[in-house]
Amino acid sequence: MSPTILLCFLIGYFAVLIIIAFATSKNSSDNATFFLANKNSKWYLVAFGMIGTALSGVTFISVPGEVGAPSGNQFQYFQFVLGNAVGFIIIATVLLPLYYRMNLTSIYSYIEQRLGHYSYKTAASIFLLSRTLGSATRLYLVVIVLQRFIFDSYGIPFWATVLISLGLIWSYTFKGGLKTIIITDTLQTFFLVLSVFLTIYFVCDSLSLSIPQAFETIKNSSYSKIFFLDDFVTNKFYFSKQFIGGIFVTIAMTGLDQDLMQKNLSMKTIGEAKKNMFTFTGIFVVLNIFFLSVGALLYVFATKNGIEIPLDQVTGKPRTDFLFPEIALNHLTTIPAIVFMLGLTAATFATTDSALTALTTSFCVDFLGMSKKENLEKTDAVKKRHLVHIGFSVLMFLVILVINALNSSSVVTLIFQIASYTYGPLLGLYSFGLFVRNRGLHDKLVPAICIIAPFLCFLLATYSKELLGGYVFSVELILVNGLITFVGLLLISKKTDQQTKF
Repeated sequence: MSPTILLCFLIGYFAVLIIIAFATSKNSSDNATFFLANKNSKWYLVAFGMIGTALSGVTFISVPGEVGAPSGNQFQYFQFVLGNAVGFIIIATVLLPLYYRMNLTSIYSYIEQRLGHYSYKTAASIFLLSRTLGSATRLYLVVIVLQRFIFDSYGIPFWATVLISLGLIWSYTFKGGLKTIIITDTLQTFFLVLSVFLTIYFVCDSLSLSIPQAFETIKNSSYSKIFFLDDFVTNKFYFSKQFIGGIFVTIAMTGLDQDLMQKNLSMKTIGEAKKNMFTFTGIFVVLNIFFLSVGALLYVFATKNGIEIPLDQVTGKPRTDFLFPEIALNHLTTIPAIVFMLGLTAATFATTDSALTALTTSFCVDFLGMSKKENLEKTDAVKKRHLVHIGFSVLMFLVILVINALNSSSVVTLIFQIASYTYGPLLGLYSFGLFVRNRGLHDKLVPAICIIAPFLCFLLATYSKELLGGYVFSVELILVNGLITFVGLLLISKKTDQQTKF
């Protein structure tokens, strides 16, 4: 596939997004529009657009790649997805009503009202750290693909590719914020879903299989095992580990995350927000089945055509993240290659643009105090918001450079490792706020607890085989992290007669 054709496609793609951005923010560039789209979003647009935000390029590339990984992953990821679905339902029925009842702009304002000032700043800081690392990791994945298959041909260095990508995202998000994001994410999700189905069609066509024959081939292949129910202690893919981990990762990474909750809070009523979450959950589960099916078909195609898993240029080891782009861009025709780039670009940039908006919102509201109406409408507040938006773009740029220097593993694995350590304290904070009554918290000690808990989790995960009879942690580590935080908060609290409001 010619790098020039792919580059022209990218230029055209972003031209469309920039046009949409200017059209949606033409007469509305104030902070109220940027933060919550004036609470006038349509639930069906948000539900569909959230798919692109939640899935990202990681799901598009890493999940299919992991299906045939040497560790024998197969369809085990679907166990995690089932846990995700339960987590989404808990968010819709427990957290969203709370956020709407309190009329929040930043969801971390709940922690301030319930636990105190230092707890609030700690929760907001955890989000800023977690989302910056997670979104940078997701963007890193698409950048290394762009670098390998487009920009290397022009001698453009990796850092410049990262800078170009972030500059393009900033160009269509800095003015309209969430109002623009809801429209662009809806369009990008459409491209993502279309590319998944077209990819299945093109690979099936190359294998001379009808769609029913393809799914029969997947069923009979060595890649289709979903439930892993043997060896609970040492098997990190064991069903309960993945399912329970999926529930709590979802609650933390979605329900306690300003990014995805900001979209829910942009709707007029809690009823619309719930409809959004339930619809989103159904689409999310079904689409992940298709992503896993794409992975199985890619490995069937690779085996038939003698294609090896591409090697990482730094480590020289096979890297499953590269299998999908390798087949799409080098072993299929021009149209499938463009379809692949369409899906990858849509998935990854839908996640990153949303994250930049949420990071800007959280910092402006939680640290600069822009939640009050009089502060939202000040001219200098808009200027400050622009500077914050640029600041997080630069920060993400630096984080991606560090990730590129250090990481050589599957990106999907890296993202959930980051989530287990960074989002765990948020689980503990919100659990304490929701379920502990009539206990006063030593607020100034909360930051220390939220640092100690991930550190203890790291030690536990590192030495779990020795300490726990060979037990190997997977994504359920986030629950342990939350529990350690929760216990730590209990230890620095004392009984009080004051009644809890929320």
